[in-house]
Order: sequence, then structure tokens, then C-alpha cells
Amino acid sequence: MRYVTLWILMLFAPLASADDMSIDIHLGSYPRLVAVPGYPVYYDPDIRSNYFFYDGLYWVYANDNWYESHWYNGPWHYAQPAVVPYYMLRVPVRYYRVPPPYFAPWHRDAPPHWGEHWGRDWADHHPNWDHWDHHAAPPPAPLPDYQRHYAGARYPVAENDQHALRQQNYHYQPREDDTRERWHEQDAQRDEHPDARGNPHGDVHGNPHGEQWTHQ
Repeated sequence: MRYVTLWILMLFAPLASADDMSIDIHLGSYPRLVAVPGYPVYYDPDIRSNYFFYDGLYWVYANDNWYESHWYNGPWHYAQPAVVPYYMLRVPVRYYRVPPPYFAPWHRDAPPHWGEHWGRDWADHHPNWDHWDHHAAPPPAPLPDYQRHYAGARYPVAENDQHALRQQNYHYQPREDDTRERWHEQDAQRDEHPDARGNPHGDVHGNPHGEQWTHQ
């Protein structure tokens, strides 16, 4: 039997914004990622988390926010609603292992009502996000299976190490403009700050003002 331990800790300050919130995700081993049928997205059906993989990045939906990471245990980065890829948003409700209460009225085989949840301004800037040709979906990105060899004490602590291992072992190039930009930002940051350190426990500190993403 496969045992995976997951803790999600949400820390709130009074009137906290996305800048103030943190989550911790601790996986005891590399996740069991299963393809969502008909979508270029993977999810893990075994853990109590809204945990996905798409276009070379891991994605988590927790506390009404999206977070992304290059590695399965983080460190994670807050993603503004404007830059979350459409194919992530299109994943049906049934594949959210811990759906928020407001998902309850929505059809399990349809995507969440993001326009209703995020408001008119978001909806106006994302017309037809949920209308697409299901027969023309791109193939899923290859899984970064090399990361299964790095668990527990072997999980890379330094973000420099994570970056070097990714360059050595994972040669996929993202199709999403925002994902490519995120990868290039990480490359530049590692060059500018060669001693940068990550958090081996996957501590998430949402920082929407630090990401500087724009949706294409």
C-alpha cells in the first residue's frame, strides 16, 4: 500500500490578503499523477489536496488561491487569477479532491464557475475561457519523473540545486507564454543570486506583487 502524508496549513493574519497567506505542503514521496481524461492536466487522486500538474509546473488550489511550483514539494508561488492557464481552469469540479464549499452547486463534470467567483472584471478580460474544441486539446507535458528520486532528506533545499536538476533532467519547453516567462524569470534569478536558498518543506508565501506576470 502506498502511503502519502499531506499537511496543508493555512495561516491567517487579521484581514489577510494573498500577500500575507502561507500554506505548507509536505508529500512523503513523489505524487501519483493521473491524467484527467481529455485534458492535458494531471491530478493526484490519493491526497487530500487540489493538486495538479500542467505544462511543466505543479499547481495547487488552496484557500481560494492558485499556487505553482517547479518541484512537487515547492517552494510555491502565488499565481494571480489573471495568469492561471485556461486548461487548469477548465478541469472539471470532480477532480478537485478538496473542493471549496461554493463548488457544491456546480456540475461535477463541468469546470468551476470562475467568472462568477472572481467577478465581472475577470470575466470581461477572459471571454470564452470555457469554450474550446475538446478534440483539439494539446498532449500533456511529460511528467518530471526524475523528481521521484528526491524525497525526504534528498529533496533539494537550494533553489539553485532544483534549477540545475531541472536543466539536466527535464528538457520540455512550456507552451504557455506565462509559464515560459516564469521559467525564464527563474533562470535569470538563479544567475543573479547564485546562493539563493529554497525551503525544503515547501513553505508557500504568496507574493502577487513579486511575480509581475501578465496574461497573454
